[in-house]
Amino acid sequence: MQVFSSQLTKWPHRSAVIVLAIGFLFRLVIALLLPPGFDETYYFTYTLHPDWSYFDHPPLVALVTAIGPWLTGGQVTQFTIRIGTLLVYTGTLWWLYRAGVRLFSPQAGLLALIIATIVPIFQMVFGILVLPDVPLMFFWTAVLYWAAVEFFPPSESYQPTWRLALIGLLVGAACLGKYHGFALGAGLGAFCLFSPRHRSALVSPWLLLGAVLFVVALFPVLYWNWQHDWVSFRFQSGRAVPTEGYRLLDALGVFLVHVGYMFPTIGFALWWLIVRSVIDQVFPRSLSDQQLRLKQQLILWVSLPIALAFTLMGGYRQILPSWTMPGFYGCTLLLGYQASQWQQTAPKTVRRWLQGSALAVATLAVIGLLHVSFGLFQKPRIPSIFPIWDVHSDPSTQLFDVQQLRRGILQSPFREALQDSSFIFTNDFFVGGQLGMALAPATDRPITCFSADLRGFAFWSRPDQWLGKNALYITTERFQLKTGTAEYAPYFQSIALVGKIPMRRAGVATEVFLVYHAKTLLKPYPRPYGIS
Repeated sequence: MQVFSSQLTKWPHRSAVIVLAIGFLFRLVIALLLPPGFDETYYFTYTLHPDWSYFDHPPLVALVTAIGPWLTGGQVTQFTIRIGTLLVYTGTLWWLYRAGVRLFSPQAGLLALIIATIVPIFQMVFGILVLPDVPLMFFWTAVLYWAAVEFFPPSESYQPTWRLALIGLLVGAACLGKYHGFALGAGLGAFCLFSPRHRSALVSPWLLLGAVLFVVALFPVLYWNWQHDWVSFRFQSGRAVPTEGYRLLDALGVFLVHVGYMFPTIGFALWWLIVRSVIDQVFPRSLSDQQLRLKQQLILWVSLPIALAFTLMGGYRQILPSWTMPGFYGCTLLLGYQASQWQQTAPKTVRRWLQGSALAVATLAVIGLLHVSFGLFQKPRIPSIFPIWDVHSDPSTQLFDVQQLRRGILQSPFREALQDSSFIFTNDFFVGGQLGMALAPATDRPITCFSADLRGFAFWSRPDQWLGKNALYITTERFQLKTGTAEYAPYFQSIALVGKIPMRRAGVATEVFLVYHAKTLLKPYPRPYGIS
């Protein structure tokens, strides 16, 4: 913890490298031990179907996921698919540090880096798990750095430069990570529009070149959607449309939950600083430094719309915590600057705040990791240590090592049924992702999904592709249809149970896969969208 000491922070660049190294090693351990999540296994299936883009998300998540298996010669484990995330997030943190240095000071940049390294949901969503947010935040933070260089030159006057073109390219690359990138571009445009000093950027030839480069970067997404009736844009935009009444208490719940995800000592501080910074913009006299006010304005325009919009959206639909986090991540620059001001008058308080938060987050993370990976508090447990959480009500049992599933399917009698089948199908796209990750190194049997919500699987095969062929139907006791196999009986000549494959943690079955042999596909299973 000496990295937080005043002695070490005399050399912020050296300290930044130490913070990056500590954070990398901590995330490395979690990436090694934490079983893969539903989303991660599903995004791994993107790598099995290289394309310009995908139904759910743009293509960069597939490239990030593929880095580890490529570096390890095709090894597919929970760790190898996360190698790309570990590397990319280290670069993201470096961009954040450099942006803080450029906007404020080396000390502010270092403190922003420390804060972002501590926040647990930043570590998980941006730095450990395989998610579209990983490449999004790399380019998002790179845009923040280059925007700081462009809009705040050493001289007081501003003249548009070639960096506007680079920023346009980077915004396009952010959109290749996740569609949140469009909000980033809109925020930059709003900043220039409402800042008289920077309004000249909107009529600059460099901005026109940046717009061209933005479209060039975005071409894979545009081309894929043009081929598929713009289905990805329609799917994502439709999720934002309210389908029921607004519930203010639900939005308040989202606010509190997300503060908890960021850890309360930092989450509440971030929200307090956001509110204070907005007040500084509304009442400029409360902040006499015009340059500092403009820097706040830049960060707020690219951050607050995302954080606020998705928090409010929680009042009419369920949202994922990752949706708001790009906004809060950008605001860590404001908190880093504020912490550097506090440090001048109360260095011990700042040090204790950061050290205490880091220690608490690390302790809780280790305890959680031990339980998820080894069933520390699981009941029943073999052998028993702290049996206080019944395995049937424990949500962490949804995570398991897919290599167990791989070994199970490759054993008799499942191996023989697999050899007699031309394809594999399931009833849930998340299960399809687990199967894809489990079987990718062992078999080339294609995997599809027979359901109304089949996501990317709708574009990776044709409905009539396996007419007359045998299949394996694999599902789990958690996701099995209420009607059993009756839903699929009209489509096959016969469906028979081959057996069950239990997934075990601490000697206890926490999930069970059901394997059926379905013979002779008689007619295509209907799809609501996708390749016909």
